Amino acid sequence: MEEKSIEIKGLTKKYGGRIAVDNLNLTIDKGEIFGLLGPNGAGKSTTILMILGLTEVDSGSVKVCRIDSSRYPLEVKKKVGYLPEDVGFYNDYSGLQNLMYIARLNDIPEEGAKKAALDILAEVGLDDVMHNKVASYSRGMRQRLGLADVLIKNPEVIILDEPTLGLDPEGVKKFLQLIVRLSRKKGITVLFSSHHLHQIQQVCDRVGIFVKGKMLAEGKISSLAQQLFSKNAFTLEGVVSTVGQEDNSTLSLKELVQKMNSIPEVVHVEMKDSRFVVESHKDVSAELSRMVVQSGYGLNFLSKKEYGLDDIYHQYFQEDNNT
Repeated sequence: MEEKSIEIKGLTKKYGGRIAVDNLNLTIDKGEIFGLLGPNGAGKSTTILMILGLTEVDSGSVKVCRIDSSRYPLEVKKKVGYLPEDVGFYNDYSGLQNLMYIARLNDIPEEGAKKAALDILAEVGLDDVMHNKVASYSRGMRQRLGLADVLIKNPEVIILDEPTLGLDPEGVKKFLQLIVRLSRKKGITVLFSSHHLHQIQQVCDRVGIFVKGKMLAEGKISSLAQQLFSKNAFTLEGVVSTVGQEDNSTLSLKELVQKMNSIPEVVHVEMKDSRFVVESHKDVSAELSRMVVQSGYGLNFLSKKEYGLDDIYHQYFQEDNNT
């Protein structure tokens, strides 16, 4: 059985009459990168604060590394590194001095802290500027220093709350690559909260879609697509050709569509000129290819549509708004 880093059961938080987090259930395995995806105001940050023991829980429970966050928040903080969207540093200190200060706050012995700080600064790509004042750091450098700040206490879990805001595309790419590399290398569990679909899709093992305080769905992107588009889980797109094959044995396009519809598990076929789209309950690409060729046509190309996180996300929004 996989060891659980985060276990959330029935978690609820209200502010006045507004429900910020509504009966949330979630488990995250050790070493997993989990994406909490939702728009601003969905309740993601409130959930993070309850995980860290920084705000009271109205009902339900949160355990981090088997420690109850509500009862033992200080013990949880020893296990968890938290990187918010905007990290505060002493601008007149160098990157190394800031890191050493954090190490002292976490009661890390001076000698061990210095070696750990140098190693971590090298890992996050700041070894060349470690002696420069933080006031001179770019936004991307400050976020990488924030990650080093989190890593200095050797956490088992890292929580990232919109960590790429304000970064340019290249900075985002490098930061995300760094997160994945560190998680895989050190076996660190990562909870990555964001409203950026493509970033979540790039780095996360599983994703939870969080809207209006509720977890609408969670799982691997492939399984979410299968759940959501279960009626027509597979979509094949292709183009047929009659070049060099036009004879009396070639079916008309209308007859070809009828034959496509006769394939078991096919639920819908559209044909416009020579381009077709086939929706089915299972992958029928082999049967479809064979049938097209046997009907006297060539097949210029055939591809399977892969549902991305944006398809899934917007479909869940559509279903949620229709309820």
